[in-house]
Amino acid sequence: MYLFPAIDLIDGQVVRLLKGDYDQKTTYGDDPVAQAQAFADAGATYLHVVDLDGAKAGRPVNLDVIQRICHTTGLIVEVGGGVRNDETIKQLVDAGVKRIVIGTAALRDWAWFESLANDPLLANKIVLGLDARKGRLAVEGWLETTETTALEVAQRVDGWPLAGIVFTDIATDGTLAGPNVERTREIAKATSVPVVASGGVGTLDHLRELRPLPIFGSIVGRALYDGAFTIEQALQVAEHNA
Repeated sequence: MYLFPAIDLIDGQVVRLLKGDYDQKTTYGDDPVAQAQAFADAGATYLHVVDLDGAKAGRPVNLDVIQRICHTTGLIVEVGGGVRNDETIKQLVDAGVKRIVIGTAALRDWAWFESLANDPLLANKIVLGLDARKGRLAVEGWLETTETTALEVAQRVDGWPLAGIVFTDIATDGTLAGPNVERTREIAKATSVPVVASGGVGTLDHLRELRPLPIFGSIVGRALYDGAFTIEQALQVAEHNA
């Protein structure tokens, strides 16, 4: 299970939100490139970046920061937030992003998303973002909840040539109270697409709970910034079964 340390961006700063609430923001630093480099120096392979300004605006807002992270660190960078059209995807690819997370726009225009998933030029670059509140998908930066369930959509993309699915349980995100293991297992078993779990990891034992699941990776954010454990410890547990 790969570890995806997370960097969430607002106004070029490293932040975390509680349960996706923009009014419950904690700022952890003003140099996301240095933070990303620290993760790389510790041995991380992947980095999960969310452009929270972009999620609200519907277009990339922190593109310059993202480009510097890609070009400086050598990490495999996954980016979500505000990816709504072909132009944005091209901008992110040109910036060096290897995995592009599409959530809201996929649900709004499924035919467009399917064409992206099957575009040979984007092979292994497109990631479906499924952000769920009590099982139902949330869109527009989690500001709106739909009637569609995460499980339905995970089943729908079974067999598609996607790079992955990032499944976020909003109720646990930023809480450190533990991931939704059962729902994550349900999603992972419903599809052949590699699943990355997100939300709730607050201890090394939480990572150990996720390890036996048939998932590709786990995103960890606030626990690292709050000092619950180090990036080195998390890598040992997630990737080396310590």
